[in-house]
Amino acid sequence: MPMSDTPPPHRYRSVFRPDLFAGQVHWVTGGGSGIGRCVAHELASLGATVVISGRKQDKLDAVRAEIVEDGGRCETVAFDIRDEDAVKAGVAEVIVRLGPVTGLVNNAGGQFPAPLLAISRKGFDAVVANNLTGGFLMMRELFNQCLQQHGGAIVNMTADFRNGMPGMGHSGAARAGMSNLTMTAAFEWAHAGVRVNAVAPGWIASSGMDTYGGAMRAFIPKLKEHVPLRRMGVEAEVSGAICFLLSPAAAFITGVTLQIDGAASLGSEIFPLGKTSPSQPFDGFHRAVTPDVLK
Repeated sequence: MPMSDTPPPHRYRSVFRPDLFAGQVHWVTGGGSGIGRCVAHELASLGATVVISGRKQDKLDAVRAEIVEDGGRCETVAFDIRDEDAVKAGVAEVIVRLGPVTGLVNNAGGQFPAPLLAISRKGFDAVVANNLTGGFLMMRELFNQCLQQHGGAIVNMTADFRNGMPGMGHSGAARAGMSNLTMTAAFEWAHAGVRVNAVAPGWIASSGMDTYGGAMRAFIPKLKEHVPLRRMGVEAEVSGAICFLLSPAAAFITGVTLQIDGAASLGSEIFPLGKTSPSQPFDGFHRAVTPDVLK
């Protein structure tokens, strides 16, 4: 789709050069909100034609309208990544419509807080399907239908599971599985010029925080107290890492999971946090919105 002729009032303030991904097609699953929305905006600001997918067309349309208003190129395709036939058809449709895809950001996912003893088989399977199986299907189909012929890069979304995930054991298991899957794919697909990496965000101020209620919602504003940098991360800090891993600067990096957690997962009560001033976030995303739970 042609870029808008009207110059946008504001632009994404990326640290990368504006034409970094010019002429390329990059796909962001779960691009209708949160970190995925931010990544889609940054990729578009760097010259890529961005494909965003998700289950709800109205959310995708809203983000597409934002990107077009800012002068970028964006296409949408709605389907459920847990549906194997829908993934196959969606990938085929995008390739026919736009040509080869260069990069995939496997961002779609979701979970709910619960102790292990309260998680049903159905709930466990649903979270694993959202955060692991669906991502695998996207990786496999894009590799089979496109990447093995043309090369490219994949960045998978995991989470800060390094010390387990008490209260979200189903998500921790799925995210750890995605990290391991990333290593396997990096090795098996290197012959085709395909790099596969992952990012593991910690506590990021994003719209996903507003999906939680009860005790979890009450605890969210206090999370920054447990981060050595004394603040939560912002979406642009995750997006910047993803764009780096997709870029030629990461041409010899594959099979890694990059922690983006302000060192929160490295702590110990033996060495308490000092009383320091919070570090300054990277304020790159001009359309970022503070979650209601943090207002």
